[in-house]
Parts: sequence; structure tokens; C-alpha cells
Amino acid sequence: MPTTFGQYVPVDSPVHALDAKTKMGLVAAFAVGAFLVDRFWGLVLVAALVGGGILLARVPLRIALRGVKALSVILIFTLAAHALRWNPATVSLVRIGPLAVDAAGLRDGVFFAARIVLLVVGTSLLTLTTTPVQLTDGLERVLRPLTIVRFPAGEVAMMLTIALRFIPTTAQEAERVIIAQTARGASFDSGGPIRRARAFVPVLVPLFVNLFKRAEDLAVAMESRCYRGGAGRTRLNASAMTPRDWLVLCCGSAAVMAIGLWL
Repeated sequence: MPTTFGQYVPVDSPVHALDAKTKMGLVAAFAVGAFLVDRFWGLVLVAALVGGGILLARVPLRIALRGVKALSVILIFTLAAHALRWNPATVSLVRIGPLAVDAAGLRDGVFFAARIVLLVVGTSLLTLTTTPVQLTDGLERVLRPLTIVRFPAGEVAMMLTIALRFIPTTAQEAERVIIAQTARGASFDSGGPIRRARAFVPVLVPLFVNLFKRAEDLAVAMESRCYRGGAGRTRLNASAMTPRDWLVLCCGSAAVMAIGLWL
């Protein structure tokens, strides 16, 4: 079964060796810094950081870019929303009736679409290099201060981790259903957009049935193992941030924030 978007890639790399909390902090700083960038030079530096992260993580580029395909519709919409103008006062590059594309709008569209791509690829490194168990432990420790106000940190961390884990599982299940439907004569790539959308209805029904069955089996398995939330639970492998983790977190966050504020 091929690796799907968001699925953990077991590779021995410096990024995999970092603590989950370190990678969460870097991802948060990366997202803020990427949104602060407002020039193309800033995006180039952000892209260099993402490329460096992929190389250090030793994750195949095709796997790191797999999430971009799922956002193709959003990218096209973003590009069109910024590029199209209604009777623009400037010189148009392309004109179809009252609609036209000018240089400034096209530049903005490319900029925001590139930002989305970098955000998706950069943030996906968290799940690609961190196991579900490490994610659960990291999320619970990050949310632990909220337990003072009776926030269920352990339960929320478990739910978020299960949701992340179900992304590749759902993709694999959908792929199997589509292959089975195609073998029975179904066509998903012919006709117009409405016909293609209707062709996926027979896929959604068994997909959701299987998902609910998986969720029920998981709930029964957790209850049979006496899972009652995060209170009083112990860990087989307790994680702790080392001086290297703190150094990487501080230096990486400072670099990304500097790019966002200055560029």
C-alpha cells in the first residue's frame, strides 16, 4: 500500500530524532512566519527552509508534495480570485468580455497560491516525521497547563491524534473502494463536473460505513483496555526535550519569524 498524505514515514533522520514538542513549536512558528511574509523574496527563503527540512528529514519529495494535489481546487480558486478583474483600469494581459487578468492580480494570485503550497508541505513534515504515539504525548504535554481550568488535555490530544491517524487510513480506504467500483464498470474520469461528482456518490456510502465501523471497533478496543482519559495514565517511553531540542526550537523559530517580519 503506497504511503498517503500525512502518514508517518519511518526513516532515521535528525528531524525524526527531535522531540514532538520541538517540532510542534517549529510548525507553529513556521505558520506564523509564512503568513507574515508579504514579498516574493520572503517566500523564496521560506521555500529554502522547507526544502532544507525535507532534506534533513530524508522524506521522499513525492511524499512531501502529495498533499498539494488534494488542494489543487483551492489553489486554482485562489489564483483566479486574485488574478481576475472586472473591467480593470490597468492594461490587461488576457481579456474575456468584462473579465480580464492584469499583471498585479496575477502576481498576487501566484504569491498566495505559493504560500498555501509552502504551508501545506512545511506543516506536513510534522506528521511525516512523528509517530501517532509521539504526537499524542506531545499534544498532551503542550495542553497540560490548561488542566488548571479543567480542560481535558488527555482526551483532546487523543482525539486530535486519532483524527490525524485516520487521514491516511481514509485515503487508503477510498482508493480501495474506487478500484473496486472501477472493476465493476464505474467511470470517474468521463463526462462533465456534475457527472463526475455524481459518480463519487457510490464511493462515499461504503467509505462512511467503513469509517463508522472502524470508529466503533476502535472505541470497543479502547474500552476493553480500560481507557478512561489522561488522568492517572503512565507512559512506557517518557519524552523530554534535550538541550539540542531547545537550541533547534529557539534558532528555527527565530529564523522563521525574522524572515516573516523583515520580508
